[in-house]
Amino acid sequence: MSDYHINIFYSDEDEGYIADIPDLESCSVFGATPKVALREVEEAKAAWLQAAAESGKPIPVPRYRPAIYEVR
Repeated sequence: MSDYHINIFYSDEDEGYIADIPDLESCSVFGATPKVALREVEEAKAAWLQAAAESGKPIPVPRYRPAIYEVR
């Protein structure tokens, strides 16, 4: 099984990095650096999956794949 895609981007408004997992509803975190955001979102993913399993909520299959393109 492949793993979930993680987006990490800088937010000017929050003055830090946001990491989210699009396939897991509301699984998003803030970090002062990309490395911190990645660590935090990995912890959030584990908690999300555990909570879903314990509550009987369906665990989605990883599907999201970003469209990567160049802006000119």
